[in-house]
Formats: sequence, C-alpha cells, structure tokens
Amino acid sequence: MPYPLQLGLQDAVSPAMEELLHFHDHTLMIMLLISTLVLYTILLTLSTKLTHTCTMNTQEMETVWTILRAIILISIALPSLRILYLMDEINNPLLTVKTMGHQWYWSYEYTDYKDLSFDSYMIPTPNLKPGELRLLEVDNRAVLPMEMLIRMLISSEDVIHSWTIPSLGIKTDAIPGRLNQTTLTSSRPGLYYGQCSEICGSNHSFMPIVLELIPLKHFKDWSTLMP
Repeated sequence: MPYPLQLGLQDAVSPAMEELLHFHDHTLMIMLLISTLVLYTILLTLSTKLTHTCTMNTQEMETVWTILRAIILISIALPSLRILYLMDEINNPLLTVKTMGHQWYWSYEYTDYKDLSFDSYMIPTPNLKPGELRLLEVDNRAVLPMEMLIRMLISSEDVIHSWTIPSLGIKTDAIPGRLNQTTLTSSRPGLYYGQCSEICGSNHSFMPIVLELIPLKHFKDWSTLMP
C-alpha cells in the first residue's frame, strides 16, 4: 500500500515483484552513470579549451563509443527478457480463479469449487467505516491462500479493463472475447489493493481490487462458509 509523498515503488510481496524491483534499481543505476558522464562531458567542453582537435575524427573513438553502447543495451535487455519469460511461465497452479471485468465492478469465480462466485463493488464514500480507504474498499474481497501458485483467468464482458495489483507485480488486460491468464503468489499475508488501469468509461476510477491473502487453513474455512 503506498503512503503519502512516496517516491519509490510499493514493497514487493511476490517473487515476480522482487525481480522487477531489482531490475528497476539496476536500470536506474545505469541511467545515473550515463547522465553523470554526459553532464561531466558537457561541463568539460564548456569550461576547457580544445587542445586536441585531432581526436574529433578518430575511428577508434567511434568504435569504442559504439561498443560501449551495445554493452549497455545488452546489460539492460538480458535481465528484462529473463523476467519477462519468468512471469509468463505457468507451472502446475494449485488454484484457479476467473476474474471478469464489468462496467464498473469485478466478478470472481473459483473454478475449483462448486458455486463459489461473487461480485465485488466499490463501497461508496458515505458507507465507509472508520479506517477504511476511500475509493479502494470493496464489499466482497477476493480471498486467496498465501504461498501457493494461483492462476488468474482474466476477461471482460463489455469493454477493455486492466486487472492490476502493484505490490504483486501484476497488470493484465481484461479484453472482451479473450481469456488472458497470469499467476500470482504471495510470501506473506495481508490486504493488497489495486485498481483498473485501463480507461474504461466514466466510472473507470471506481473499480478497485482488494485481495486478502491468508494461510491455507483459514482459506479452507472461508470457502466452506461462503454461500
């Protein structure tokens, strides 16, 4: 959950998000070094006299410049591709949940259980209880077990939506007539908030997502109590 005046990303609660955070820091450091070098070169050019004008036309300098740029691009591309393929893999999920986007709410269906489905609407501001978050609380939270590989099947019944949980590193489009899938897992229990990240109409900002990740034992108790 972000806090006021936060500059960085949200704390990671999944292995995928931890990898994304590491890649973000890795790329940011490369950008910082490049910016520092360019700024130093500009200041040096403005503050000193060019005494070695012959270096302006050397083939060796152009070759080194080209090789350095290629190395920098490779050092960014390889970790990026690794994370991309890791996030795309789905290996033996233990639970499958189908999520459907509507204007303007979400519906969840636990396909491994019989008749376990519900709709999730945002709670209006006048109905909020003390301590609840405006525009982020819902009447029915999606409850999932922690430390388990869960497959999410995501689609839409009207327009394009986007099912997004920043702290889990998940952002998957919900497209009418198409079933997208992604996986999630959490290393610790808690409440994790998200919102629709695709402009889907006048009430686009009123489609919050709340995941409640709990231990497997409590999840089994919750699933038996659901109507």
